[in-house]
Parts: sequence; structure tokens; C-alpha cells
Amino acid sequence: QVQLVESGGGLRQPGGSLRLACAPSGSILSFYRMGWYRQAPGKQRELVAHITSGGSTKYADSVKGRFTISRDNAKNTVYLQMVSLKPEDTAVYYCNGYLPFSRKDYWGQGTQVTVSS
Repeated sequence: QVQLVESGGGLRQPGGSLRLACAPSGSILSFYRMGWYRQAPGKQRELVAHITSGGSTKYADSVKGRFTISRDNAKNTVYLQMVSLKPEDTAVYYCNGYLPFSRKDYWGQGTQVTVSS
């Protein structure tokens, strides 16, 4: 059973920073792509950012220049560094990983990020 365990959510004021972390139960090297999605109330889940095993990254236009995704193979963890947070960043953030071996996407349980004054 593949599990993705997220941590780091919380409450921040606008303009603040937060770092999310995601650690898979297996080796991060097994995942071709890992990333973060988010879902705000009443909205569809959307891609925030992803990073491939080769280090290529993709970001949603709404977070470019403010969020940075990275992976630390030695710590078996993927991070999402978020700065200059806005109220519209408020959502449940989900870690995602794609395993080519099983051709499946796996999801974490989600972590709440709230940006409010």
C-alpha cells in the first residue's frame, strides 16, 4: 500500500510563508513525478506544481514566482515552499505521486492551508 504523508499546513496572514512536505512510504526514486494539487471549497482540484525525477518542474500560472517545488532524494521528501501567500491560496493541499510501475496516481490525505488576516 503506497502512502503519501503530508505535513506543514496551517494558518498564515497574507504575505506570509509556509512550507509543505510530503514523504512517500516507499522510495521517492520510484516516482516518475510528484506534485501538489489543491482544492478550495466549491472548486475543482487543480494542479499547483509538479516535479519529475529528472528535475523538470511545472507551475500553475497563479503561483509562478511565489511557490517553489523541490525534491530531496536523500530525505525522501518533496517540498512546496510558498511565499507571498494570498487569501486565494486557501485550500486543502494534496500531495500526488505517479508510479510508472503501477501506472497509477497516488494521493495524500490533504493538509489545510488558510490565508487570512
